[in-house]
Amino acid sequence: MAPPDDMFDDEDFPAYTMGRAAEMTGATQDFLRRLDEAKLITPVRSAGGHRRYSRYQLRLAARAREMVDQGTALEAACRIIILEDQLEEALRRNRQDPRPS
Repeated sequence: MAPPDDMFDDEDFPAYTMGRAAEMTGATQDFLRRLDEAKLITPVRSAGGHRRYSRYQLRLAARAREMVDQGTALEAACRIIILEDQLEEALRRNRQDPRPS
């Protein structure tokens, strides 16, 4: 297990309960469940079966809530966010490992 200081810096550490995640993102708990069903975010389950969210997942959830509030269908918002995330990751990898032309 990571030392406590590392957990605070870890974007993927599942530190937030569903209630806290809903509060932080301005979404309802039902909305967060729907994001899980749509496969945008898959929270970690605690030993008691409770959902736990990371800061990274909260950013995705907040983005989805923004898009849905602006009229985008939930499924479309999730797909857009997934594609944006994949593009960002590909660009990051490309910057780290440039290949000669």
